[in-house]
Amino acid sequence: MDGSRDDRKRTFLATVRRASYDWISMDLITVDSKLTVKVLPQLVPDAACFRCDVCCRFPEADSFLRPYFTRLEISNATAHGIPESFFSNKSGSQVDLVRNPIGEGYLCPAFDSKSGRCGIYDVRPLDCRLYPLALMWDASGREVLLGWDSKCPFMRDASSSAIREYGERVATSLEDEAIVETIAAHPRLIGRFQEDVVILKTLPHLTVRLSPQRVDSRLQPLTASDAACFAKSLERAQVIRHDMPAAFAFPYHYIWSSLLPYWWMESDHTLFLFAESPDGWFMPLPPLGAGPLDEAVEQAFALMRSWNGASPVSRIENVTESQRQLLECDGIQFRRKEGDYLYPVGALTALAGDHYKSQRALCNRAAREQAITKEPYRSDYHSDCALLYRRWAEQKRRGNLGRMGKLLLEDAEMAHALVFREHERIGLSGTVLRVNHDIAAYTFGYWLTPQTWCILLEVADRSIPGLAQWAFRETCRTAMAQGAVYVNAMDDAGLPGLRAAKSAYRPSAVLDTWVITRITI
Repeated sequence: MDGSRDDRKRTFLATVRRASYDWISMDLITVDSKLTVKVLPQLVPDAACFRCDVCCRFPEADSFLRPYFTRLEISNATAHGIPESFFSNKSGSQVDLVRNPIGEGYLCPAFDSKSGRCGIYDVRPLDCRLYPLALMWDASGREVLLGWDSKCPFMRDASSSAIREYGERVATSLEDEAIVETIAAHPRLIGRFQEDVVILKTLPHLTVRLSPQRVDSRLQPLTASDAACFAKSLERAQVIRHDMPAAFAFPYHYIWSSLLPYWWMESDHTLFLFAESPDGWFMPLPPLGAGPLDEAVEQAFALMRSWNGASPVSRIENVTESQRQLLECDGIQFRRKEGDYLYPVGALTALAGDHYKSQRALCNRAAREQAITKEPYRSDYHSDCALLYRRWAEQKRRGNLGRMGKLLLEDAEMAHALVFREHERIGLSGTVLRVNHDIAAYTFGYWLTPQTWCILLEVADRSIPGLAQWAFRETCRTAMAQGAVYVNAMDDAGLPGLRAAKSAYRPSAVLDTWVITRITI
């Protein structure tokens, strides 16, 4: 698999350019049911792999790119010396990593960093046999794709026609029924969408086999075209007010649809929004309708109970304080959720007084030391903004960031990528800031109410002192010029550093929201 790496070494380039792009070897595919004679073509020559410093190395111990092993593959790996303790679930799991003894980051425990060889190569899992090709869901999470990982150095130099032909041959191999059954039994072999994996073709036979069946025929997948219906439901529910949480807006949920499948349905003129997690179904928002809320909530829990059984995953998130008061009864259990930070926009545009002394000083420093310009986001800024996100995320990781924060960064990259592609379709407005002509910050937001601007995403190069503070103040000034009275900066995700930063701007309110569950006897 992959990890971060520097530019290719000159000696490696020479080797790759001499390499033949013929089908180097044909490996048997081991599946859980039997050993099939179906073969999987390999494109990358052994010599190139031995010189590579990408595969089998990972920047974090919990990287989502760790290879996945099926039940039989775990058995084979342990028979070849990999301790069982490296697999959290013996019926199928990603392998646990070990620290790199001669460098930074982490390694697959089967990998010998000195020789550059895999210790279980002959029984390596399908996940590794496929590489540098990869199976993944598309950005909507509804279609299985075959792509090639652009981080593989060899594939960067291979001709596009050779890669396409290679992909066709692998796709044909993946139609073998035994392989399809193995993948169906281990759906985590299908990874989530990655921007740097170049799509070769769709795999409809796997899509049909793996696509989740709708548990209710009324459910529809959430798409960008549903934004208008969502807005009408908000009006019908009469929840639009200045202290409405950020979650009561379509973009807030849609940007995560590349990570979790979102579904919705209408019943009795009420919109029910559901998300499907690996553990089961839940509601990221209370039902939106003009009828009695308690009756709609009872209907929602009845639906989730029929889909999830007795699983505790059934819940409704982002219940407001006023809604909580309507739902107080013996059968409902409430848990407080991190609240949104709401600010009077005038205070943030002026940053006057001792309370804002440090933020004001940082803004002045950024303006004094940098030539900062701003402009509306355009779709052709996608690549530059994506590179900025990765740089910013790495800066955050090097700081005092806990495990949860690192996981959130990993998940958020997909959400940001979706925004870069679809911001206009879902009602988002974006701005980029340039320093020395390079994009050094960006922000996206939406009108939560006619008087409240919500900042959905904000990224600024952390190596430039004061840029983040300057960007935040400029966003508030723009919002105020367009009629905003309040700015909602969303919640702090339970991260202490983010909580301290948001609190330092002295919010006028932290909007309490609740997660509710149904008590079963």
